[in-house]
Amino acid sequence: MKRWLVLLSGVVSYVLFLATFVYLAGFVAGFLTPTRLDGPLTVPLIQALAVDALLILVFGLQHSVMARPGFKKWITRSVPQPTERTIYVLASNAALGLLFWQWQPLGGIVWNVQSTAGLAVAWTLFAIGWLAVLATTFLINHFDLFGLRQVWLYFRGRPCEPLRFVTPGPYRHIRHPLYMGWMIAFWATPTMTLAHLVFAIGMTSYMLIAIVFEERDLMRAHADYATYRAEVPMLIPNFCELRKSQGAGEQRRVVGTVATAAAGD
Repeated sequence: MKRWLVLLSGVVSYVLFLATFVYLAGFVAGFLTPTRLDGPLTVPLIQALAVDALLILVFGLQHSVMARPGFKKWITRSVPQPTERTIYVLASNAALGLLFWQWQPLGGIVWNVQSTAGLAVAWTLFAIGWLAVLATTFLINHFDLFGLRQVWLYFRGRPCEPLRFVTPGPYRHIRHPLYMGWMIAFWATPTMTLAHLVFAIGMTSYMLIAIVFEERDLMRAHADYATYRAEVPMLIPNFCELRKSQGAGEQRRVVGTVATAAAGD
């Protein structure tokens, strides 16, 4: 019965993630969701800014603190180890749900693209960002990232062996294509309102801070990651080096063990 419950919790967590991911896209873009990022200011500006900043802080703390090895070690004293990622995903869904519910629009417009070409570029970049996020999760093992692999192996009574750390596709050219996808998705908009700007700045700041802690954990756990970090840019490819390596037919490859925190926060 215990194995059934663990599997069921993982499946429910994953379904909630899918719903949250779709809702987040609509929330940011401003369509098909009952609550939206943008809208007229309805409370004092300082109050609205404080609420929005607090919501981003709550999300950032949840996402980063629960991804640290110390927290994982602590929580698995009370729950089966395969459910650790499930709990993380559920908590992330809850933090985003709170943000969707309590977010305060701020009114105001920072920029507003109206040309047909400009609109096409903005929405194309927006779509590329979201698709990049999703595609990147599959490159690094989508089902492990969201806890399904762990609970399925536990249900089958099989050990959950660590995944090898490899650098498929964009990981050969930047260390964090997942974060880059999120940044594109959050910044690419034809109409940048004040609330959208606060959201984009807040989430980008969180990701830049998260990278520091994430890479610190990875370098402590895997000696090979220091070499990878020294050779591959963080977010922006080195196009000169890229052309050089392509011309010489070189490929970067790093072998080690995937850490769950590497893709999670």
